[in-house]
Amino acid sequence: MLYYLFTWLKQQFHLSGAGVFQFLTFRIAMAIILSLVIAAVYGRRIINILKKKQIGEAVRDLGLAGEQQKKGTPTMGGIIILLAIVVPTLLFADLNKVYIRLMLLCTVWLGAIGFLDDYLKLKARKTAQLRGEKYQKKDKDGLAGLSKIIGQVGLGIIIGATLYFNSNVTVERQIIGQLPTRAELHPGERLAKDSNVVVHKINGVDMRYVKVQTPITTIPFVKNHEFNYSWLISWLGKGSEKFTWIIYIIIVTFIITAVSNGANLTDGLDGLAAGVSAIIGAGVGIFTYVSGNINFAGYLNVMYIPNLGELSIFIGAFVGGCIGFLWYNAFPAQVFMGDTGSLALGGIIASLAIIIRKELLIPIFCGVFLVENLSVILQVSYFKYTKKKYGEGRRVFLMSPLHHHFQKKGIHENKIVFRFWIITILCVVSSIVTLKIR
Repeated sequence: MLYYLFTWLKQQFHLSGAGVFQFLTFRIAMAIILSLVIAAVYGRRIINILKKKQIGEAVRDLGLAGEQQKKGTPTMGGIIILLAIVVPTLLFADLNKVYIRLMLLCTVWLGAIGFLDDYLKLKARKTAQLRGEKYQKKDKDGLAGLSKIIGQVGLGIIIGATLYFNSNVTVERQIIGQLPTRAELHPGERLAKDSNVVVHKINGVDMRYVKVQTPITTIPFVKNHEFNYSWLISWLGKGSEKFTWIIYIIIVTFIITAVSNGANLTDGLDGLAAGVSAIIGAGVGIFTYVSGNINFAGYLNVMYIPNLGELSIFIGAFVGGCIGFLWYNAFPAQVFMGDTGSLALGGIIASLAIIIRKELLIPIFCGVFLVENLSVILQVSYFKYTKKKYGEGRRVFLMSPLHHHFQKKGIHENKIVFRFWIITILCVVSSIVTLKIR
């Protein structure tokens, strides 16, 4: 909004200083600063409101060190992160960009699902208290698992369909001659609306590019680093590329659902999910800057994606919001994000990775989310298998998700969190290195 206001002031009244809002770097910096201020300053007021409303965390007796000290700590603090993301984005970003609209939708959509889940859990606890019953936190409290999945799938369909069909979602393909014919385009690829040849000077050499809508992404560790989703259904024969949109939307939906749930499972220790998400967000920001800059994209030989610049504002607000939230969420936590925050954080990271066409790198830079997810799947599967085979369930880990396994081993949760942060940094750096390792 401020972007439009100062643009108008500059055009109409030639207001001195108004032109600074035309600089992307200035708006990114302002988004980061404002998100930090909202999370760190206004976060205290939100925590006080949550305390006043008695919106505290119910803690199960799991035999973990320090768990009872967390009882009554305000939850639903994800509201702080959501506000720290949405407000700076609305103020400083160009809302006409399709990527900004998608990310705002993703943030609000998953935040609403998480908020409803937290609210229903709180309602169940207060109902038990009014009846004079002892509240037992159960998996069935809150939003039903199927309802969560339906909400995540719905968002995945919207994002997948938009990224596939929207004419503003393009990449620039290097060409030699005039506009390529249909026969020269890759499977499932089509020229963007009103596409013209654009000349960019890369390393002192003029190169010709044309905008195309294409179902491609980046695949690591191979020389030809582009993966075309049309290849997945090429076995259907000639003309199968017409149905690429189906497989693309299914994959996008799966990725968003998986990463969102992975972040949700990771949110179990003070500062763990927020810190990991901030580090991943910074890594995604580097990928976004490189992919959106024709010179860096040309030098590193990665696909150039036009109009990614505004997305850096959203990412700046995302990272700033997570770091600002750590002011209160670091050990000992004064507030928990709840599903309101964790579901949104995972979905945001997944959506950003898909937009910048780096979703196949998610297992690397989201390694912590992946391992947390797998630890639960492995634990439950092995328990059910051994119970059926031996009549008694056995476990792979002392407790899942994985961070609780280390707690059971007597490691202080603060040390676990810092080690997971370090592992995430290594994962993000490794994913960035893949840009040149082929």
